[in-house]
Amino acid sequence: FLFMISPMNKIERHLVGNVSGIFFLSGISALIYQVSWQRLLFLSFGIDLTSITITVSAFMAGLGIGAFYGGRIADRNPKHILLIFCLLELFISIYGFLSRPAILYLQDVLIHSNIYVTSLGIFLFLLPPTFLMGSTLPLLTSFINSIVKNIGSSIGKLYFINTLGAVFGCIATGFILFTYLKLSEAIHIAALINLIVSIFAYFIYIGVKKGSKHA
Repeated sequence: FLFMISPMNKIERHLVGNVSGIFFLSGISALIYQVSWQRLLFLSFGIDLTSITITVSAFMAGLGIGAFYGGRIADRNPKHILLIFCLLELFISIYGFLSRPAILYLQDVLIHSNIYVTSLGIFLFLLPPTFLMGSTLPLLTSFINSIVKNIGSSIGKLYFINTLGAVFGCIATGFILFTYLKLSEAIHIAALINLIVSIFAYFIYIGVKKGSKHA
């Protein structure tokens, strides 16, 4: 609905609405991961100011690096943006399903390590999924901009939608998931959301390809 002010036909509005919807879901899963991984890492390595700083810094660094390269990936593959987004969400989903045993393994490996080695281990663990998450915004921004033809509007509205999903995910995690589910189950829900987003993105991509052939 946020893109209705732009001059688009019915098919374009439907397409933008679908993409916005899956990006909203992507924002939900991202914050479920962040809150769940933080708690799991705190349980594994302890809770203090240093551990909180390391975890948040690693998460934000991965998002920033992903955002930097995501735009370049979109520029080089303008016709396959949705397919790339589909694959990124699939990889995030796989990483999510494997993340709990990976963190437990990391705990066993780093249990006697100093703060510097532990920090590096946490950073390297969080970098791949956060890089992929950070790449999704510039990818979808490039795709939406090809329809809306307004880069400022595309970035602002998609960022709002993704952030709205993140807020919903944060609230749902703290007040619902952690209340009624195990930590591992909350992470699996986030991974399942990414899988659903990946599937929907693939079908949208197929629809766009078919539409371009008939155009």
